[in-house]
Amino acid sequence: MNIVRFIDREIEMEILEEARKRSKKKLYTIVVYGLRRVGKTRLLLEFLGEKDLYFFVNRGKTSESLLREYEEILRKKGVITKYEHVSTWDEFFEVLFERFNGAVVFDEFQDFQRVEPSVFSTLQNFIDLHENRKNLMLIFTGSTVGMIKKLFRDSKEPLYGRIKRELHVKELGIKASYEMSRELGIDDIDDFMKLYAVFGGFPKYYVAIEDEGLEGKSAEEIIRALFFSPSAPLEEEVPRILSLEFGRRSGVYYDILEAVANGATSLSKIAGYMNREETSLTRQIKELVDYFKLLSYDRAILGKERVIYIRHPLLNFWFRFIHPRLSEYEAMREDLGEEVISMLPDYTGRRFDFICRELLWILNVKGDLPFKFTEIGRHWGYYRENGQRKVYEIDVVALSRDKKKALFGECKWRNKPINGEEILEELKRKVELSNWKGESHYLLICRKAKNVPDELIVLDENAILQILRGD
Repeated sequence: MNIVRFIDREIEMEILEEARKRSKKKLYTIVVYGLRRVGKTRLLLEFLGEKDLYFFVNRGKTSESLLREYEEILRKKGVITKYEHVSTWDEFFEVLFERFNGAVVFDEFQDFQRVEPSVFSTLQNFIDLHENRKNLMLIFTGSTVGMIKKLFRDSKEPLYGRIKRELHVKELGIKASYEMSRELGIDDIDDFMKLYAVFGGFPKYYVAIEDEGLEGKSAEEIIRALFFSPSAPLEEEVPRILSLEFGRRSGVYYDILEAVANGATSLSKIAGYMNREETSLTRQIKELVDYFKLLSYDRAILGKERVIYIRHPLLNFWFRFIHPRLSEYEAMREDLGEEVISMLPDYTGRRFDFICRELLWILNVKGDLPFKFTEIGRHWGYYRENGQRKVYEIDVVALSRDKKKALFGECKWRNKPINGEEILEELKRKVELSNWKGESHYLLICRKAKNVPDELIVLDENAILQILRGD
């Protein structure tokens, strides 16, 4: 039985169903994009009917081999007869546009760039000639986000202007991820937080828990089995993803990701970690941010400073703990696993800041906070004490639209109770250092709290569970 059912894609399904309706009157084209393992293919397979067509663009095949595969699909679906032969891509698209009614998916469409680049201009011609064709819907998907955007948004590309709609499939939110976790028999909030810190909202990895019979196990047991057991199921997951993204250009990208995962959060620090000149890394960092969408910037909410971080939680985990120690991973895997698992609580605590932002957005939508905010992040700044330059940090800051109200919060995911009075005093001191002059509210998000003053809003373990369960 498939325990991890199809969860929380109602909006995406509605968009696809509406696109199908529109295709009954006129040719409709839509591009579906998002990071690998986010669930694009599962979404489309749920959407497609029995008579619709699904084509995967396998970058490892030759043009001739892929065309033969597609020809066989057309034959099995009854689009061509047993004795007909499709010998060119021109003929393939002619058959689709002139004979087929329904939805057609080209999964990992950007990989035609490697297999048969002429497909882009061929397809442009057919779309232009058949723009009034009824009962045909073309869906193009892609995981290399920058490439997909370039194919359809760059005015120099053949398919520029040929797409009616774009659908960005994002990771599942924390509520949907917790729902998947509960269906896997993982109810304990601490186990879920540890898993979410590593896997985020990527459904593939929760399915892996089910595939390996790990339902109801602790987070430590799951991480140990998926990463640190002999021939572990996810031992090649990150290298596999990145080889698809980077191809042969992987070396510098890998080193940058390792540097960021281990605390190098600016160009200068990354260059120092790698013992390279800053100018030799600017292009690759820009590509990781803008093209591959694996890095992003987190800026100080009340300032202009910004730091680089890894968007994909599993990549962050891999490059923090495993990639720098691949020799140990191969030779002493179980020992390394025990060491990593012992650091899992601290690692979860460090990722908890991002988790808190998600929780607060949920409360913001419901109107359960002192004011509605439009911007959320963290803040840090500098001050001098006894002649020394020091840094202060506020884990989470949310600002109202008019920037006259702010919510300042500390995020502490620890087993022991957090002293609310001390947190409030500390927050007020940091807010004073920030030179904030507007209305201030104070927040603590933690497992357990004690000595809580009336002025401090507290989201403890029970409150977090209510948010996750939608109570």
